[in-house]
Amino acid sequence: MSSRTLRERPPRRLFPRLTVAAGLIPAATAALVLLLGSPLTEPGAGAAAPRSGPASTASAPLPASRPVRIDIPELRVSAPLVDLTLDSAGKLGVPDPAERNLAGWYRDGVTPGSPGNAIVVAHVDTPTGPAAFAGLDTLRPGARVDVRRADRRVATFRIYAIDEYEKSDFPSTRVYGPTKDAQLRLLTCGGTYDRSAGGYQSNVVAFARLASVRAPVRSNGSARVPHPSGKE
Repeated sequence: MSSRTLRERPPRRLFPRLTVAAGLIPAATAALVLLLGSPLTEPGAGAAAPRSGPASTASAPLPASRPVRIDIPELRVSAPLVDLTLDSAGKLGVPDPAERNLAGWYRDGVTPGSPGNAIVVAHVDTPTGPAAFAGLDTLRPGARVDVRRADRRVATFRIYAIDEYEKSDFPSTRVYGPTKDAQLRLLTCGGTYDRSAGGYQSNVVAFARLASVRAPVRSNGSARVPHPSGKE
């Protein structure tokens, strides 16, 4: 596991077993495991324990509404959100790798701002250059993430922890586990890039919780031009 450590341990409630009757959340977990190449089990006893961080004041959760755009001001990111679903093999799709400024939301999961754990993924880079989540690993607790929704509300999340995990030692239940309050996970690739081993060997995960809700902010929709990065 990376030397970076979580500032606060996310909820650790286990998923039910992956059976036909297990329900939506286990299905989402299985899909994300396929996407990220991570195991369903917790890492061994040697895994680093995260440290506690400052508490935040959360806003009341919102009813379900499709997210349409994600903004991360510190990274100058303003990316449209596309729906991601499972393919015929049960694998979660990813945003179009030809589009650098694009993120995806698992539409059969929780909508950002609603009670539970919403999942948003994006590439760190593409064959043509850095992508929407380039620099995700540079964020710190307190960084703001805005999710614009179809109901014209903007759900503002504050990051409370960030870490980088080797795919072979990925703590699935920490990342994908259900939550009682409205939370958000941002996921992308990271670590060493090894083409012969299938690409990036780690995942960067940002943990955030709902902090406030506001009316939409007018914007010209412009997105930043990412800084140079590695390959994906």
